[in-house]
Amino acid sequence: MINMKRRTFLKGSVAAGAVSAAVGAGLLTPRMVLAAWPTAAFEAGSVDSALDALAGAHQLEGSDKISIRAPDIAENGAVVPVSVTTTIAGAESISILAEKNAAPLTASFNLGPNTEGYVSTRIKMGKTSSVIAVVKAGGKLYSTGKEVKVTIGGCGG
Repeated sequence: MINMKRRTFLKGSVAAGAVSAAVGAGLLTPRMVLAAWPTAAFEAGSVDSALDALAGAHQLEGSDKISIRAPDIAENGAVVPVSVTTTIAGAESISILAEKNAAPLTASFNLGPNTEGYVSTRIKMGKTSSVIAVVKAGGKLYSTGKEVKVTIGGCGG
């Protein structure tokens, strides 16, 4: 019979060694990643202040080139699946906000050049609210939204 503790220890050792090698080679730099974290935007109490802190402006222009997929009724507000797709040329970032959350900005993704405009994640929602997808492209902010009803206890009502 194989000793499972030994196997777990070996797997952990190999993983730790690989991470150490990546950090040593400069491939993985956690300090740089954390330095770019938009703390003020994620701590903002309103949609406008979150967008001001994140993008420097909060004037949104509606766009039919953005589609948002989220459930009509979320039976568990702790894990609401949301997908955003955009066909806007030169999209720089995609952000997802839940309007009535205490901190509305739930996710923000910076896109590289020639990246497909698609993100998918799970967000946390405290109550029924509009979920807003914001795409930054060419210095402008484009948006679309969808109302998501959050039920308590998964009763669907």
